[in-house]
Amino acid sequence: MVWMESSTVSLRQEFVSLACQGDANVRELCRRFGISPKTGYKWLSRFKDAGGDAASLEDRSRRPRTSPRLSASHVQLAAVQVRHLHPTWGARKIAWYLQELQQIQVTPSTVTHILRRHGLLNAAAISAAQHWQHFEHASPNELWQIDFKGHFKTLSGTCHALTLLDDHSCFNLLIKAVARTDIGQVQPQLVDIFRRYGLPVRINADNGPPWGSPSAGGRSLSELAVWLIRLGVRVSFSAPYHPQTNGKLERFHRTLNQDVIAGRHFSDLEDVQHAFDQWRSTYNCKRPHESLGMRKPIERYRPSAVAYPEQTPAIEYPDGDTVVVVGWNGITSFKGRKYRFSSALHRLPVGIRANPQHEGLFDVYFCHQRFAQIDLRTASADTWL
Repeated sequence: MVWMESSTVSLRQEFVSLACQGDANVRELCRRFGISPKTGYKWLSRFKDAGGDAASLEDRSRRPRTSPRLSASHVQLAAVQVRHLHPTWGARKIAWYLQELQQIQVTPSTVTHILRRHGLLNAAAISAAQHWQHFEHASPNELWQIDFKGHFKTLSGTCHALTLLDDHSCFNLLIKAVARTDIGQVQPQLVDIFRRYGLPVRINADNGPPWGSPSAGGRSLSELAVWLIRLGVRVSFSAPYHPQTNGKLERFHRTLNQDVIAGRHFSDLEDVQHAFDQWRSTYNCKRPHESLGMRKPIERYRPSAVAYPEQTPAIEYPDGDTVVVVGWNGITSFKGRKYRFSSALHRLPVGIRANPQHEGLFDVYFCHQRFAQIDLRTASADTWL
């Protein structure tokens, strides 16, 4: 049985005081106080052993003297320190960091228990974690993903984060704080990146400016896309309203927001860029990535063997193509019909090539990239890809 509801310690004091009387019937007192004889004699013995000290009647901790399964204090301290240093890192990353850099052997499940015990892991954080299905190109520089992260305010104006990511390695090639999202902001940054890392096989972007034309769903060529194609880079566009096409970059943006932007205020673009530069070093060179087998992006990335040409290459087409020069507003004539292509192609030659599988269907190329079709079998002017 248990002690009756009241002030438990005061009832114990009353019980032991009565039980210590010379003619006391301890078992009868236990019945009247609603406790078992075993409990009554326990408190009576503890009270006598303490020389009548009332403090001996307080509840004692039930925590075991030893906890063989409890992590050592230095392990707990190290895990907590890493978590505070990198608040968005999960148990796997922290466990890898401790084993690789501090030679502390600990499992991810143990780190999870430590974080939860110290109030650093909650249900909301667990439910927010997502399992991402991972796809990657076989080698670095086969595909780069480029986009702007959503803008945010600084004390001196609006900031847009221009980001560029290698698909194979998740290596961040560029993160730049800029004031605008036009070609004048983007192209100089890409020139610097191309000079440092070389040219990729393909760059994927969304279908809005400055990458493509929103009205054509990304199927029209922008001035920036025309420049990239002339460099020999294939350009592709995400489907409208499907940002997951650049899924790794979207995931990168989420991490960037959590680690750098959310909850912070910046004075100007220079202040933002300083924070970006510090974080980029951690992301590329220190932070292990689960999708990379807990390796760091810098360990998997290699610069491209294709160097940036300081002189824009000449435009050439195979002998069998019909080469026409695009006029004002993208107007082009072919076999007695007029077609409108991108105005960014003004004064530039395009190659019109017969489709080998369908008579009357022609593929339209700019340099190496097919960007439209002309169908003479229909009344429509052209069919965009």
